[in-house]
Amino acid sequence: MEYAGAVYHVMCRGNGGQSIYLDDADRRTYLATLGEACERCGWRVHAFVMMGNHYHLLLETPEPNLVAGMKWLQGTYTQRFNARHRRWGHLFQGRYKAIPVHAEETGYWEAISTYIHLNPLRAGLLGSKGADLVEYGWSSYPGYVRPSGRPPWLRVDRVLGAMQLGDGVAGRNAYRQYMKKRAAEILRLGNEGAASGIWKEIRRGWCLGTQEFREQIEGMIDRRMEPARRSSYSGEEVKRHDERAAERWLQAGVETLGLDEAAVLAGRKGSEAKCLLAWLVRRRTHVANSWIAGRLHMGRADCLSRYPRLIEETRDPRLAKLRTKLSKITILRD
Repeated sequence: MEYAGAVYHVMCRGNGGQSIYLDDADRRTYLATLGEACERCGWRVHAFVMMGNHYHLLLETPEPNLVAGMKWLQGTYTQRFNARHRRWGHLFQGRYKAIPVHAEETGYWEAISTYIHLNPLRAGLLGSKGADLVEYGWSSYPGYVRPSGRPPWLRVDRVLGAMQLGDGVAGRNAYRQYMKKRAAEILRLGNEGAASGIWKEIRRGWCLGTQEFREQIEGMIDRRMEPARRSSYSGEEVKRHDERAAERWLQAGVETLGLDEAAVLAGRKGSEAKCLLAWLVRRRTHVANSWIAGRLHMGRADCLSRYPRLIEETRDPRLAKLRTKLSKITILRD
């Protein structure tokens, strides 16, 4: 289910229960890849945790691009994981699970983020006495209480706001005390004893929200399952949106580099300018290689990938400087 402004509890496990992170280098790679996905898609991550064989995200998508973004995130991380460990094949267990969340009901922000942040404790990763949650560095919790280490793509305002807390010293301390209290409940009562009714929904439900919200989601599902509507919804509308976004990024890149577009298009297919622009569009959008190749006159679409890769992997200081300049561009979204 995709729609603008949607919020999801996203989770996925390793194929056959296998680990998806073998060491801290893998975890850093996943976080970097998640950050790139946020940059490409405009996503807002409100909470996350990385466990041994699975992960959880509390994810907001201002644009209806969950499917394309998740395909890129999991596919790219799998490629990087396999390349590093000299493996091949699937890493994740089939499709991820994404549960729509009723974002207007503040209780769900508190409940889901708490559920996510307490995962390491419930899994016994903090010892029998339960070390401070901040000691587990592979979740968003340390970023909530220590803003200096907060990734730029992590948003804490919605969760703290739902709890009537601010992102200041007092608010962060209050949140830390709240989490310590919930952790103590887990240690005293066990997972099941400390779990509220909402936690049971989080574990087993397909949708988190009021009855009215569930009915809205069910109605959206029914409409999208209509054969007459399916092809137009899933294809052309998304394609036009992506191509409009790609055109805006392309124009922004031309202006940032001070290029003459006509001269760039008339140049050879592997020119420096075309490679830089192709890298920018590939990094920031989901358009097909055929669109980039045709728009920039770069030859065959099946050969396009090598040109952005030249920019991504360059060791030329001048090209690296231009790449950094392009990476700092910001534009308004639809």
